[in-house]
Amino acid sequence: MLKPLYDKIVVRRKEANEKSAGGLIIPENAKEQPREGIVEAVGCGLRLQDGTLCEMKIRVGDVVLFTSYGGTEVEVNGETLLIMSENDVLATIVE
Repeated sequence: MLKPLYDKIVVRRKEANEKSAGGLIIPENAKEQPREGIVEAVGCGLRLQDGTLCEMKIRVGDVVLFTSYGGTEVEVNGETLLIMSENDVLATIVE
């Protein structure tokens, strides 16, 4: 598993929808990458200019909505994960 640094988080992207709202099957090349994911790991927090550590608001297990271009894809043990800044997260989803 990855251990992110500072204000970075590791996110497992949720699976893309197989069918449209009308029930049509969406081909692989037409699927949009989901902008939702589950947080797998978090860093220790952002180091401020005065040297103090700003605690992370995002926790492991949170379901998050992130920006379209947020994060960098990495492959770990055959699985694609995203590493992104906490600032790339738009909201947490409470289910």
